Amino acid sequence: MTTLETRYHDVLQTIQHHAQQANRNPDDITLVAVTKTWPVETILAAYAVGMRHFGENRAEELEEKRPQVEAALGPDSGIVWHFIGTLQSRQTNPVADHADVFHALDRLKIANRLSKRLVENGRSSTHPLPSFLELNVSGEMSKSGVNATDWENSATQRAEIRNFGETVAALPGLTLHGVMTMAPWEAEPAVISTVFRRSRLLAEWLAEAMGLERPLALSMGMTDDYPLAIAEGATHIRVGRALFGERQTH
Repeated sequence: MTTLETRYHDVLQTIQHHAQQANRNPDDITLVAVTKTWPVETILAAYAVGMRHFGENRAEELEEKRPQVEAALGPDSGIVWHFIGTLQSRQTNPVADHADVFHALDRLKIANRLSKRLVENGRSSTHPLPSFLELNVSGEMSKSGVNATDWENSATQRAEIRNFGETVAALPGLTLHGVMTMAPWEAEPAVISTVFRRSRLLAEWLAEAMGLERPLALSMGMTDDYPLAIAEGATHIRVGRALFGERQTH
């Protein structure tokens, strides 16, 4: 087996192990392979060993890579493209044109711009863009996301989160798929687990508050902490280094 195959199987085994420990079905967890800064050749190699969900965090990279991958594999390869990075206003069009899932919707301005483009490009009626609300539960100033640092006690924060969710759900071309969060860097496992647990409880509260018929998905966990995220209910984990090694830089 190649190094990439070995790493992929190791990650799958880790997912299975921690899912079973949490009495969860591993099939309920989507592994998003983070390919930001990696070339198209790496994506094709990852596809060859079985990966189907790929995550990019730069709009221009997604815009460049997707057509190249589809040229090599065809448009019906089964690949799902996830945009996982914070989005600037000027970058909304490539994401509306090329992303299948958006993980980091952090403000209404971006939601409105995406919706406008999704109507323009015809996606709003054919295949809307499932989106995760990015929530800042940890309170770190460096993190993007809607303020949810004290959502359990703050009626103001709960109202803002609910209003944002309801607005997104009503916009043409967007569907509210779930919530996304990031744990603090280099924190103790107990601290990270608490952030993930609070995010799951927030997602459960929001689904109930909005009267949704299905639970909201949970995008949380990366290479260093995805086992903790699985234990707390993550449905989507965003893993790069554990699959591809240290990231390439431009």
